[in-house]
Amino acid sequence: MMTNICSDKLPESRDYYTKLFDFNVDYDSDWFVHLISKDKQLELGIISRTSEIIPDEIKGIPQGFYVTFVVENADDIFEIAKNEGFDIIREPSDTFYGQRRLLLKDPNGVTVDVSSPIPEFE
Repeated sequence: MMTNICSDKLPESRDYYTKLFDFNVDYDSDWFVHLISKDKQLELGIISRTSEIIPDEIKGIPQGFYVTFVVENADDIFEIAKNEGFDIIREPSDTFYGQRRLLLKDPNGVTVDVSSPIPEFE
């Protein structure tokens, strides 16, 4: 499965996801960017919101969903986000279900949930 994010800010979005996560740029154009994780297990597409292949019904700002990345240490991602000046919705905190969770907003308004397992959680 691959997620595609509709964007008005392709270069900013490409840089956002490659700085925070383990992505390499596989394809980069003025209407579509394809990112793939270094281990080739995860793909993310960023597509121009004005592309003719995007149905008019979904060209708006995303609502009602968020993208989750499970990482080894959410605090490390928080430091990168803070140093880059990225939009931080909620700083890392421990959840009742055993995850350390950070909430960010990407350049397109997409909520990005960054979570890491809490060691030895019971």
